[in-house]
Amino acid sequence: MTTSFASIPTIDLSLATDPSTLPGVLHSLHHALVDIGFLYVSNHGVPAGVISDLVGALPALFALDAETKRSIALENSPHFLGYSGVGSENTGGAADLREQFEFATELPATWRQGMPLYERLRGPNQWPGKDAALRGVIERYISALSDLGTRFLELVAQALGLAAGTFEAFLSDQHRLKLVHYPERLAGAASSQGVGPHKDSSGWWTFLLQASPPEVRGLQVLNKGGAWVDVPAVPGTFVVNIGQAFEVVTRGVCKATTHRVLAGPRERFSVPFFQGVRRDLTKAEAVGALAAHFAAGAAGDESAEGSQIDSAFLRGKYDTWGESQLRTKVRSHRENGRKFYGEVYEQYVNDDVS
Repeated sequence: MTTSFASIPTIDLSLATDPSTLPGVLHSLHHALVDIGFLYVSNHGVPAGVISDLVGALPALFALDAETKRSIALENSPHFLGYSGVGSENTGGAADLREQFEFATELPATWRQGMPLYERLRGPNQWPGKDAALRGVIERYISALSDLGTRFLELVAQALGLAAGTFEAFLSDQHRLKLVHYPERLAGAASSQGVGPHKDSSGWWTFLLQASPPEVRGLQVLNKGGAWVDVPAVPGTFVVNIGQAFEVVTRGVCKATTHRVLAGPRERFSVPFFQGVRRDLTKAEAVGALAAHFAAGAAGDESAEGSQIDSAFLRGKYDTWGESQLRTKVRSHRENGRKFYGEVYEQYVNDDVS
């Protein structure tokens, strides 16, 4: 029977450190994992200063002049890192009304001819100007969220009855961060798509900081009955949700929930952190690794609309997470795809997965 949620639960991570309250945390987390796919986490241990420094940097970052933004355009990067302007990214075949800077764990490019093409996704950031302070703010945030992700996965394993460390083997050496600005939607604008309906395909789990005041809304999730549910900003929390690879590994028991962002009358800032998945993870390994544990569990319900969302790794013909991820990037940033991945561009943009 479909369970339709009307709100997103909050998990207080500080209660997980007390043996007397841990069972309640694990029970609530199990419900969020199996029945919803979205939750808030509070008392998460990320230093307040790390968060406030990043939030404080956002207005000035997006106010940079056009020439500076062009100098680190995402189209310069085969790793899909850098700045992209409003309307340059597509979700579900339509342009998104947002601009963004994309960063990742700082790593050198190691791809060479003969290596899988998806290994070209690994590489260094493009940093705006010579602002060492800004780079420090971003790198401290990535480090803190990487640590939070590791701690959170231990709780997830416990909530699902798995051994400690179960999920670490699936993680990548590189996590990704987006700093997103949704400009105010002008009256009479034809589209309200800040980001179209999608399931996160950029990571194992997503940790989202809604960096605007609570009255500035836009994020919505699709419940299992097919209704859109608002996810307002709650100060002091992150919104956390399941990515597509985690759905595969749990054999559909834990669904990657469909969500979207509506452009509104006020500008909005948002900061999603995507916990990276190992690029060479094969579908057979993902499906089979925990098959015995999840074999007896019934796959979770999903709305009709959610079940139609493009999911290349779930239903496509690509055997590795890396290739399905590269396909998603090329389809979302087509100028970049034409420039660096011409040998697969036509195949990827014309390969619709239902």
